[in-house]
Amino acid sequence: MNISCSWLKELAPTIEGSAEAMAERLTYTAVPVDEVIWLGEGLDELVVARVDRVRKHPNADRLVVCQVDAGRAEPVQVVTGAPVVVEGGYYPFVGAGQTLPNGQQIKKSKLRGEPSEGMLCSERELGIGRDAAGIMQLHGDFTPGQPLLEALRLDDHRLDVDVTANRPDLLGHWGVARELAPGGESDLDLPDFPDHKRADYVTETATEQGQTGGVAVRIEDPDGCPRYMGAVIRGITVAPSPAWLADRLRAIGQQPINNVVDATNYVLHELNQPLHAFDLSTLEGPAVVVRRAKAGEVLKTLDGVERKLDGEMLVIADDKVSTAMAGVMGGEATEVTDDTRDLFIECAYFNPKRVRVAAKGLGLDTDASYRFQRGIDPEGLPRAMQRVLDLILTVAGGSVDGNATDVYPLPAEARVATLRQQRVGHLLGVELDAATIRGCLDPLGFEVLEEENGVFKVGIPSWRPDVDREVDLIEEVARRHGYDKFPEEIRQARPSTLHEDEYVDVFHRLRETMVGRGFFEAKSSSFAPSGEGEVRLLNPLSEREDHLRKDLLTGLTHRIEYNFTHGQRDVRLFELGTAFEASTGPLPNEYIRISAAWTGRRRNAHWSEEDADWDAWDLKSIVSAVAAIATPGAEVLPRELEGSSLGLTNALAVVTRDGQTVGWAGLVSSDRLETPRWAGPVWGLEMEVWPLLRPPVVYEAIPTYPAVERDIALIVRNSTLAAEIGAVIGESAPEYLEDLSVFDVYEGDKVPEGTRSIAWRLRFRSPDRTLTDEEVDSAMKRITSALEDKLDVRIRGA
Repeated sequence: MNISCSWLKELAPTIEGSAEAMAERLTYTAVPVDEVIWLGEGLDELVVARVDRVRKHPNADRLVVCQVDAGRAEPVQVVTGAPVVVEGGYYPFVGAGQTLPNGQQIKKSKLRGEPSEGMLCSERELGIGRDAAGIMQLHGDFTPGQPLLEALRLDDHRLDVDVTANRPDLLGHWGVARELAPGGESDLDLPDFPDHKRADYVTETATEQGQTGGVAVRIEDPDGCPRYMGAVIRGITVAPSPAWLADRLRAIGQQPINNVVDATNYVLHELNQPLHAFDLSTLEGPAVVVRRAKAGEVLKTLDGVERKLDGEMLVIADDKVSTAMAGVMGGEATEVTDDTRDLFIECAYFNPKRVRVAAKGLGLDTDASYRFQRGIDPEGLPRAMQRVLDLILTVAGGSVDGNATDVYPLPAEARVATLRQQRVGHLLGVELDAATIRGCLDPLGFEVLEEENGVFKVGIPSWRPDVDREVDLIEEVARRHGYDKFPEEIRQARPSTLHEDEYVDVFHRLRETMVGRGFFEAKSSSFAPSGEGEVRLLNPLSEREDHLRKDLLTGLTHRIEYNFTHGQRDVRLFELGTAFEASTGPLPNEYIRISAAWTGRRRNAHWSEEDADWDAWDLKSIVSAVAAIATPGAEVLPRELEGSSLGLTNALAVVTRDGQTVGWAGLVSSDRLETPRWAGPVWGLEMEVWPLLRPPVVYEAIPTYPAVERDIALIVRNSTLAAEIGAVIGESAPEYLEDLSVFDVYEGDKVPEGTRSIAWRLRFRSPDRTLTDEEVDSAMKRITSALEDKLDVRIRGA
């Protein structure tokens, strides 16, 4: 969005400071300014020149020779190929030895034998417009040799404002001036135009159909067009715009066209209200009808393209055919031309969604559609209509025929929001009194309707569709108060009285554990194909993913396959998410789970050690670490899984004390994956997260008495699990058994066939005394006796 600084100061004379200061304030309080551009850059040496004489070039049919008065002692000869050069006309001139804004230096030269001592310039060569077809003729009273900066009023700065989607009110100079003016809305005023002529008329309101200047105006689709104003001007003369109007449009990068079109563009950029002028003689009826397009209807738009419309698009039509795309672009048949004498002026509010559908469907992006899609001010139409009628009468003559019409089927209700002074202080961290809050809101157009005991009823201005909640009003207070006025130091904080969600700490610990083992967290979609889910979606986003996933692991294995296709062998992924299961009720069962899938090398390749892939012991280690956090107290047991969709082998199950299986893990079957030959085994786990099972954290003092350690080697049948041995030891040991761990496993010819040796280390410690050897020996006898009786385990070497 291009904004002229001089235009802003004309609307709000109280705005002070340089263009850079204005850009800085706007960036800090509203929207970012990407660039500040001085329009006179590179134009210092250019002047206004008058062409006194034009003759044909004797040696070239497409060239002319001009005698130019550039304010020097002697006329200057210039040879140009411009299609039209008018004797007595004024043009931008750069002399030999001088430089254009683009850095091109002009030299004396001969063109087909005729000397040329300078150049008459086009808009594009000056960098102030897009027209490169011919030299730029200046309209108005000028003096040969007058600096071009002064003549074109280019001693101005342009702000390139990056207007965000939530601030459509800043798409015009009026809204930006409101933000920058010290007094806000109260400082703004629409100045008179040079030789201002005011349009005197009365506006008649209607709910369905109105009339203006003999033209019937009707809204057939009030949802697409909640408000439509129209007026008729007769007896205008279409001509080039006066210099001040053309210069003002060039200052914001617009190309002047003619006085009527330029007038509508001027008000568009001033008040953020798109307008459209129709050649009244081309309207059948004459009538203006706002309706939906008919299926297959064709409209030739102003760009000369015939466009096929559909029934979702909104059009402006006369009694017979459509004449314009509502809110997007006018039609070629009703375009204002040099022969136009009577105008119908449209000033409307169109539904943003409907304009967006039409603009996207037709592939059109115009200044009007850009604004309508974001939402203009529906209550600002009367002011914009008065402004454009005044301007057209001023620059094109004519008079308003009869009354204007305002068809407004359902007037918008005023919006009101509640603002609590206490809440302002709570969110902003500083206490602001009532007067300060009022002083922040009033300049922006927010009217405090009531105030009682620190509670405000605030009327929201119609040009701010983005504001509807208390927190939005607090943001407005903060912006106007100034972010730079808030203290930089961190204020005293106190813990919240609300408990943190029970899953937060568990998720944090799970992430720490998995990331510590080299895993990356993945976020996959909850939508899945029918074969990977039980719960069908009523309104799926795609035909392929029309179910909710029944597990997370399947999705992670797809990511493993994706990595394989990109040549990545070592992959470690985990995900915290939700899985779904069909139920007999109206809603499916929902489970919060952690899942992981991994393949490739256990460690990154290094010259100091041989490569080794993940194995079953790594699987148990990872599953045990995750289970200790996700489902505390559950056991990890080897168990074959029935009906696994991934065909898990070497399987482990996570089982609670009451026998419920809450997790599973294993080796993913190779026939369930698309794996290249070089891929390693793919391992996976999935486990429910049960934070309520987490035991309370108990802090114990550092032991003050020494520990006693004893080692014991046991001969165990291969069918006996180490976990079973550990359980028996724990049951038969006294309470002062502090720790129990396996430190060696042996299988070989030194133990009987079908058995293995497992060596355990037991650590005993009492919290209140030093244990004696007799106490520890007694405990060891009870333990070995229990092992022999319950598991037929014997001491190795006994």
